[in-house]
Amino acid sequence: MKKKLNSISGVTLIEILIGIVISMIMMGAMFTSYTVVNNSYSQVSDKAQISQSARNLVGMIVRDVRMAGFKYFNDTIRTTNEHIPIKITKGKNFGSECDKIEIVYGDVAFNKSKTPQYTYERFKVSYFCEKSKIIDKTKSSGNNVYIDAFAVYKKKEKWDETSLSWKNPDGDKLVGTNINDERTYSKEKVVDYVQDLVFHAIDENGKLISPPPTATNSTKDLVYKIKSVDIALTKRSRKEFFKESKKRIKKSLEDSKRDIGKIDKYLRESIIISANTRNLGLLWKITVKKDLL
Repeated sequence: MKKKLNSISGVTLIEILIGIVISMIMMGAMFTSYTVVNNSYSQVSDKAQISQSARNLVGMIVRDVRMAGFKYFNDTIRTTNEHIPIKITKGKNFGSECDKIEIVYGDVAFNKSKTPQYTYERFKVSYFCEKSKIIDKTKSSGNNVYIDAFAVYKKKEKWDETSLSWKNPDGDKLVGTNINDERTYSKEKVVDYVQDLVFHAIDENGKLISPPPTATNSTKDLVYKIKSVDIALTKRSRKEFFKESKKRIKKSLEDSKRDIGKIDKYLRESIIISANTRNLGLLWKITVKKDLL
């Protein structure tokens, strides 16, 4: 019996303690690796989210800019100063205003119960900024403090030939019906966390038209000579991205006065793209050729 007891092997207290220490070291290493990977994934995810939302907005604006000035051949709607294909309003106070763009184009509504079945229409799409209403959770103040950013909104209106004005989208109806026209809307938020939005009108020679043409200003003769629109959108991350808070400058498409240089930990990305005005440039070239013949 004693021989059997003596032959039983066991683990000493020291060996158990050594095993515990080794396990703790391994768990610490695994936790550190997880933290590093998780932080890297979070940063990559934040950066991808900035790029994706910014591209979505810019793509939306590009599609509308390409429609600027379009109308059907037999369109009988009277053209007024309100029907400028592209109107850019520059933001005067950087930090409290962005640029605004208004785009006008024609369309047609079909109603088989009416004669004629086709009714020509005209729409105006606007993109503009307002200060963000998202509460900044990094501020410990008792009062609600909003983040230092803009929200970009889109508005779509339809022209009323009777009153010669743009209809209020909230009460707009489909032609010949009492059904609300869902194609128009007063103000829809597209994206938030925007730092700046800039628009430049460019002529066929690639030169900046300054100031942007309106119906009455000094460059009014260039309204239909806008060949493209340069769009610059700068957006910041929702969460703090960098470990250190320091000044990181983002150059503006405008001038150095609109460069973004804030001391914080947020990531800022810019997208700059040119949108061709397919209808305006072509219309102007045809008109010039006819005048030369």
